[in-house]
Amino acid sequence: MDHLDRLEAESIYILREAYSKFSKIAMLWSIGKDSTVLLWLAKKAFFGHCPFPLIHIDTTYKIPEMIKYRDKLAKEYNLDLIVHINEEAIKQGMGPEKGRLVCCKALKTDALQQVINKYKFEALILGIRRDEEGSRSKERFFSLRNEDLEWDYTNQPPEFWNQFNTDFPKGSHVRVHPLLSWTEIDIWMYIKRENIPVIDLYFAKNGKRYRSLGCAPCTFPVESNATTIDEIIEELKNTKVNERAGRAQDQEDAYAMQKLRKEGYM
Repeated sequence: MDHLDRLEAESIYILREAYSKFSKIAMLWSIGKDSTVLLWLAKKAFFGHCPFPLIHIDTTYKIPEMIKYRDKLAKEYNLDLIVHINEEAIKQGMGPEKGRLVCCKALKTDALQQVINKYKFEALILGIRRDEEGSRSKERFFSLRNEDLEWDYTNQPPEFWNQFNTDFPKGSHVRVHPLLSWTEIDIWMYIKRENIPVIDLYFAKNGKRYRSLGCAPCTFPVESNATTIDEIIEELKNTKVNERAGRAQDQEDAYAMQKLRKEGYM
């Protein structure tokens, strides 16, 4: 069993464990490389079928190609897709000009809470990785949130020797992170091995490509000439540029993601 086989086995085990423990569970799908790999793993874990709904939080500011890719893949895979927009915030004129962290909270965090409350989800599966961003390195595979979906990052129980805590008080909300041990290079090596379809925004055009995807006004491509997966992997082995260097909200505040995730951000 090689490195990717071990990561795959761990993720599939966590997905199956989560599905067996929570009766109301869903998966967040951002349309990016990580959540698309997670979707692929879910299909593998459940023999070609994803047994829980996928949630896409649509801020109405996404890069247009992302929405086209979402609808195309949802149809091909016959996904049970929930698309949600915080309509009230949009009506009130919410957008990045109000402040990127304010906008993220309204159009992503608050929108996600609306979906959870509407469908009574006990747990959500997310495609976050420890190596992607500092606050995510503090996460656990099974991470408890309070009744307001807030995360106490100062009080995270240990998970030694793959002993995961899946026993939570009734009424709890839990975030499940099957990709926590993966790195960005692992993701791309797995995409190559499995021939997973990903959106072409990740491949360089005119000397630039996206490494991380989000809302169009707040997400920018990085300089790159990588037009194939092999070239992306080689680039990542040598780059010193942060994966989220093109995400404007990260530049607005040194602790932006920690503040957002503490309040329930994905």
